Amino acid sequence: MTLSTHPETSRVTVPTLTGFHHLGLTVRDIDSSESWYAEVLGMVRAFVEPHSTGGGHTVVMTRPGTPLFLGLDHHPGADLTHFDERRTGLDHVALRLENRSDLDAWVARLDALGIEHGPVQEKDTPVHAALVVRDPDGIPIELFWAES
Repeated sequence: MTLSTHPETSRVTVPTLTGFHHLGLTVRDIDSSESWYAEVLGMVRAFVEPHSTGGGHTVVMTRPGTPLFLGLDHHPGADLTHFDERRTGLDHVALRLENRSDLDAWVARLDALGIEHGPVQEKDTPVHAALVVRDPDGIPIELFWAES
């Protein structure tokens, strides 16, 4: 395995990407997930969209004043097992914070709500800090700050 941070540039032109538009998460109980994301992360329902195939729907949530959109997906045939980051696919979701002090504010908020979370982890190279909280399905939500 190569751990290069600057792989050789391809000779083929790669079309433009401008960032993530949204993230969709399949959840076991869409109502409890929507409540959790609203109460804990301050997100609000933007709209509900039916799936084009297979039934089900997505509750699209946003954080007002930000470009952050998150889809909570209900699939009638989902296996409803608890999330496990060791399975192939999603490992965690990282949400960017503007300031290091925001992490302390999140710790205070999560503690006030009685929401279990990990400790703030500080790293020196590069300088960053983060803490992890898990949603009702066990999906790790990392609140992440990095020095710019």
